[in-house]
Amino acid sequence: MPSYVAFLRAINLGATRKFPQDDIRTCVESTGATDVATHINTGNVLLTTKLRSRARLEATLEDVFRADRGFEVPTIAYTLAELAGLAADAERLAAGSAERHYVTLLKQEPTEAALEVLDALAYDGERAVVAGRAVHLFLAESAYHSAKLSNAKLEKLLGVATTRDVKVVRALATKWGRG
Repeated sequence: MPSYVAFLRAINLGATRKFPQDDIRTCVESTGATDVATHINTGNVLLTTKLRSRARLEATLEDVFRADRGFEVPTIAYTLAELAGLAADAERLAAGSAERHYVTLLKQEPTEAALEVLDALAYDGERAVVAGRAVHLFLAESAYHSAKLSNAKLEKLLGVATTRDVKVVRALATKWGRG
């Protein structure tokens, strides 16, 4: 059975979108998944499932989360091999950089047209490098919340997305990236 890391978008950000780790694990286990574990309270979930389609897994989890929470929880799944590749890309792309590094995880690979629009965006102190279903954001300033290349902007351009600090991606790859 394949194992995945599911990244949940926009949870635990305000009073109305609370989703404690224990509840996440219970929801995921209710789908028949095993080996369920979470990492920090930002929606990072390891699971093993009989589902072989990433899209079907994402839809199944989103349905269960919506039923449990009463709000949408967009979910982006990566295989463990993809997670290991994501961390390797992060190391390669950041080589020697002093910039703050974030990784925006995408539900779908971006189209060529979307990549052209992204390439045309130019913001001082901000750069984006696309690798597969991820956008590596490098920021000269440390404050992600003030970045113009925000998750909202990238999501509008590239589709469903969620962003993690590269430290979280590295930690998950070390902890779970046995793919």
